[in-house]
Amino acid sequence: MELTPDLLLRAYAVGIFPMAESRREDEIHWIDPELRGIIPLAEFHVPKRLRRRVRRNEFRVTADAAFGEVIAGCAEPTADRPDTWINPTIEALYADLADMGFAHSIECWLGTELVGGLYGVALGGAFFGESMFTRVTDASKVALVHLVLRLRLGGFKLLDTQFITPHLAQFGAVEIRREQYRHLLAEAVPVQAQFPRQVSQAQLERFLYTQAVRTDAVGGRRR
Repeated sequence: MELTPDLLLRAYAVGIFPMAESRREDEIHWIDPELRGIIPLAEFHVPKRLRRRVRRNEFRVTADAAFGEVIAGCAEPTADRPDTWINPTIEALYADLADMGFAHSIECWLGTELVGGLYGVALGGAFFGESMFTRVTDASKVALVHLVLRLRLGGFKLLDTQFITPHLAQFGAVEIRREQYRHLLAEAVPVQAQFPRQVSQAQLERFLYTQAVRTDAVGGRRR
């Protein structure tokens, strides 16, 4: 079966996503895990130290400005991750999805240097986070904050992280069973959400303020 952008979108719509065994392998596997990672958008948590860093605007953050560079950054080997599931076929397919308006990226820059980012697929009101990378401390975390801000502003209902990692758990990621995930997906896909490329500083500040208020309220209930 030929792997096409249309087939990818139909797979995402029913909860299945592709991965390669490694960057050097041509074969693509379809993944449908029993436990699925998601970040509930209403419960997204930004740690206090990270909120301060986002407010300092150390990075210039853009959306959909360098999709190809972002996916290449996610595919490159690192000391902690010597191999990756993103092979050239996947790179090309997601670039096609970006050209079609279904895949999006968030970029973090220091001057003209791309130092971190992430990418994923938007289908209706569901966003499927695919991968992220960082070359400077916290760059991918700042990218995630900017992604969630855009998803909330755009009316998205579901942020699928596929799996759970300690990196994502600090932001409120949880695991749910396949049946519950499919229910949430079926509710989200028909939603007419929009992915905003531009956000204002006022929108960012308001988002971070609500994060601080929510964190304080949760802490108060625990005491």
